[in-house]
Amino acid sequence: MDQTSRCRCKIWLVLCMFFICWYFMIHNAKWYTLSSPRTTFHHLTNPIEIIDSTEKTIPETTNTRGDNDNVDTDHGSVKEEIDWLNDAAEMRALENELEPILKKIKPKPEKKKTKKVDTATDKVGERVGKRKTGYKSKQSCSGRYIYMYDLPARFNDDILDDCRSFNKWQNMCPYVDNNGLGPNLGNPQRAFSRSGWYATNQFMLEVIFHNRMKNYECLTNDSSIASAVYIPYYAGLDVWRYLFDHSISFRDSLSVDLAEWLREQPEWKKYHGKDHFLVAGRITWDFRRETDDDEAWGNKLMLLPEFKNMTFLTIEKSPWHSNDFGIPYPTYFHPRTDNDISEWQSKMKRHRRKALFSFAGAPRPDMEESYRDEVIEHCANSSKCRLIQCSNDNLKCYQPVDVMKLFQSSIFCLQPPGHSHTRRSTFDSILAGCIPVFFTPGSAYIQYLWHLPKKFEKYSVLINEDDVRHKNVSIERVLSRIPAKKVSEMRNEVIDLIPTVVYADPKKSKLEKFKDAFDVSVNGVLDRIKNVTKKMTSIDFDERFSWKYILFGSVDKHDWDHYFRYPQKVIETEAEGNETRR
Repeated sequence: MDQTSRCRCKIWLVLCMFFICWYFMIHNAKWYTLSSPRTTFHHLTNPIEIIDSTEKTIPETTNTRGDNDNVDTDHGSVKEEIDWLNDAAEMRALENELEPILKKIKPKPEKKKTKKVDTATDKVGERVGKRKTGYKSKQSCSGRYIYMYDLPARFNDDILDDCRSFNKWQNMCPYVDNNGLGPNLGNPQRAFSRSGWYATNQFMLEVIFHNRMKNYECLTNDSSIASAVYIPYYAGLDVWRYLFDHSISFRDSLSVDLAEWLREQPEWKKYHGKDHFLVAGRITWDFRRETDDDEAWGNKLMLLPEFKNMTFLTIEKSPWHSNDFGIPYPTYFHPRTDNDISEWQSKMKRHRRKALFSFAGAPRPDMEESYRDEVIEHCANSSKCRLIQCSNDNLKCYQPVDVMKLFQSSIFCLQPPGHSHTRRSTFDSILAGCIPVFFTPGSAYIQYLWHLPKKFEKYSVLINEDDVRHKNVSIERVLSRIPAKKVSEMRNEVIDLIPTVVYADPKKSKLEKFKDAFDVSVNGVLDRIKNVTKKMTSIDFDERFSWKYILFGSVDKHDWDHYFRYPQKVIETEAEGNETRR
């Protein structure tokens, strides 16, 4: 830019500043009320002349004003002189002349924001109690409101205070800490990620779930708008205290007490429990005692009339009953953010896996039908298998870092039944990106219908248990024959399942992209309750075939029928000893 252009810009800048100052003086300052020098305005055919009244001589001019001119003449020797500072009428006349010009340069006023009108949904939202703040709007809670009973402390908090009675061989009180997550693990041997890892006990699900529900975004204090009613009773921890050396009166006491309490609640009387649900952090057989013999296992919570209409969430469901549903065992990982999950998934995808398959668990010599010994033998005799055999002398099986490192180094993880069909190890292996190998569909396929794909071959392998029991199959050979491309696809599917099988941190989680096991479970409960409360007709089929109907939509003959033969009497010993399920 040359010197001439610079000068021109400066001149225009000065003129603009002068015009702005003049404009604001006219419109904002009440300067005409102040004392200041006067000016004379001569109405001539010649251009207007502004004359300072302080000058000593003022030239005479000819008056050519019209009749409508309103001029103040009271100024002594100065003819036709107008006091602009005190004559408001003349000031307004000048403003009227300038108004068209000013309109062109005057900035447009901002549009006023219209006030939002509260909708019916918003008014309903005002009745909502504690809820999680986040990305979900009030509208998203339509059909998803849950009312949580404020139970007397004897049904939950007092049970936690009695934590030393859970297990007479181990102090379980540390596992109650951190809202049921247990002690913080840190990241030993870099086996985990930076945060979110705890030594969580497999039976603490109901505590974790309760604390998650306290921060559920659609929790309401108004039961009239609720689609479901949650009962925060720690059923599993309650019965755990009396499983081994107490009479049935102790085991049944609190369950019977709860049934009486519920009958008095107005929420109960609406559907007689059809819209209620309860989370029990143990297997279903701990709550289905069929006799009143003190030697029989568990209590009779699920057999009480008040609970037969209710939806139960357990870590293992019954294949022969339609009102309980399996949800994942707690794992060691409790993420706080979407990024925690994504980082862990990426780490598992990159992880090198040197072992074809692995197994962590103990034999079951006291069970005639168990084939754990055969599975352990397969692994011990294979150079492609890694084994952690649990025993009193080998504590690695109970160390989270050792178990997770084993699964992280393996392509396949064997999951034979123990004292019951399901294992916490199944979800530890999925968390580690290890493809689970099942020997009965009762270990996962009929259990976790809300959390795992119905097309089980996408994420797991099923080997017939009878072939293993009678040594008609080589586990190593079966797994070795799966094409590498298929293995890669299965492993990616397993890693994609990680968010749906872990429970986020109850107090610190802010998941937006992913739905964790809690979210999936709540959605499943709401759908199930909607079906049982809204449908006027029920499907007529033998409840003993509920596993088949729920999974396949039919009770016709199926290849899996031999896995689920209904016993004349539920064998109590199937559930006994589940303390060492690995």
